[in-house]
Amino acid sequence: MAAPKTLRTCSKGHTYYKSSSCTSCPVCNKENKPTEGFLAKLSSPARNAFIHEGITTVETLSTFTEKEILKLHGIGPASLPNLKAALEEKGLAFKE
Repeated sequence: MAAPKTLRTCSKGHTYYKSSSCTSCPVCNKENKPTEGFLAKLSSPARNAFIHEGITTVETLSTFTEKEILKLHGIGPASLPNLKAALEEKGLAFKE
Protein backbone atom coordinates (compact mmCIF):
# COMPACT_ATOMS: atom_id res chain seq x y z
CA MET A 1 0.00 0.00 0.00
CA ALA A 2 1.30 3.46 -0.90
CA ALA A 3 2.19 5.91 1.82
CA PRO A 4 -0.40 8.62 2.40
CA LYS A 5 0.30 11.99 0.82
CA THR A 6 0.98 14.85 3.17
CA LEU A 7 0.56 18.56 2.53
CA ARG A 8 3.90 20.39 2.50
CA THR A 9 5.08 23.94 1.94
CA CYS A 10 8.48 24.77 0.44
CA SER A 11 10.69 27.67 1.48
CA LYS A 12 9.21 29.79 -1.36
CA GLY A 13 5.67 29.23 -0.05
CA HIS A 14 4.45 26.71 -2.64
CA THR A 15 2.11 24.07 -1.23
CA TYR A 16 2.08 20.54 -2.61
CA TYR A 17 1.30 16.96 -1.62
CA LYS A 18 3.97 14.23 -1.43
CA SER A 19 3.97 10.64 -0.22
CA SER A 20 7.75 10.12 -0.27
CA SER A 21 10.45 11.54 1.98
CA CYS A 22 11.80 13.57 -0.97
CA THR A 23 11.79 17.26 -0.08
CA SER A 24 11.89 18.72 -3.60
CA CYS A 25 9.00 21.01 -4.47
CA PRO A 26 7.38 20.16 -7.83
CA VAL A 27 6.47 23.82 -8.45
CA CYS A 28 10.08 24.94 -7.87
CA ASN A 29 11.31 22.09 -10.07
CA LYS A 30 9.17 23.33 -12.97
CA GLU A 31 10.28 26.93 -12.44
CA ASN A 32 13.96 25.95 -12.30
CA LYS A 33 13.96 23.49 -15.22
CA PRO A 34 16.69 24.41 -17.72
CA THR A 35 15.57 25.05 -21.29
CA GLU A 36 18.78 23.79 -22.91
CA GLY A 37 21.65 21.44 -22.25
CA PHE A 38 21.59 17.84 -21.16
CA LEU A 39 19.85 18.60 -17.85
CA ALA A 40 16.80 19.90 -19.74
CA LYS A 41 16.25 16.42 -21.21
CA LEU A 42 16.12 14.64 -17.85
CA SER A 43 13.39 13.98 -15.32
CA SER A 44 13.31 16.11 -12.17
CA PRO A 45 14.74 13.36 -9.92
CA ALA A 46 17.65 12.76 -12.31
CA ARG A 47 18.27 16.48 -12.80
CA ASN A 48 18.23 17.07 -9.03
CA ALA A 49 20.69 14.20 -8.49
CA PHE A 50 23.16 15.74 -10.94
CA ILE A 51 22.79 19.24 -9.51
CA HIS A 52 23.29 17.87 -5.98
CA GLU A 53 26.51 16.17 -7.13
CA GLY A 54 27.72 19.27 -9.00
CA ILE A 55 27.38 17.63 -12.43
CA THR A 56 26.00 20.47 -14.54
CA THR A 57 27.97 20.09 -17.78
CA VAL A 58 28.61 17.18 -20.12
CA GLU A 59 32.32 17.77 -19.60
CA THR A 60 31.89 17.03 -15.90
CA LEU A 61 29.59 14.10 -16.70
CA SER A 62 32.35 12.57 -18.83
CA THR A 63 34.60 12.26 -15.77
CA PHE A 64 32.28 9.58 -14.31
CA THR A 65 31.72 5.94 -15.27
CA GLU A 66 28.24 4.67 -16.10
CA LYS A 67 28.37 2.59 -12.93
CA GLU A 68 29.10 5.67 -10.80
CA ILE A 69 26.24 7.59 -12.41
CA LEU A 70 23.78 4.74 -11.87
CA LYS A 71 24.61 4.73 -8.15
CA LEU A 72 23.20 8.24 -7.77
CA HIS A 73 19.75 8.43 -6.20
CA GLY A 74 17.30 9.47 -8.91
CA ILE A 75 19.28 8.05 -11.85
CA GLY A 76 18.13 4.86 -13.53
CA PRO A 77 18.97 2.91 -16.67
CA ALA A 78 16.31 4.83 -18.62
CA SER A 79 18.45 8.00 -18.29
CA LEU A 80 21.51 6.45 -19.94
CA PRO A 81 20.47 6.85 -23.61
CA ASN A 82 19.89 10.61 -23.13
CA LEU A 83 23.17 10.96 -21.26
CA LYS A 84 25.14 9.03 -23.89
CA ALA A 85 23.58 11.11 -26.68
CA ALA A 86 24.47 14.35 -24.87
CA LEU A 87 28.06 13.17 -24.43
CA GLU A 88 28.33 12.06 -28.09
CA GLU A 89 27.08 15.46 -29.31
CA LYS A 90 30.20 16.98 -27.72
CA GLY A 91 32.53 14.16 -28.82
CA LEU A 92 32.73 12.80 -25.26
CA ALA A 93 31.94 9.52 -23.52
CA PHE A 94 31.67 8.12 -20.03
CA LYS A 95 34.96 7.41 -18.27
CA GLU A 96 36.11 3.80 -18.72
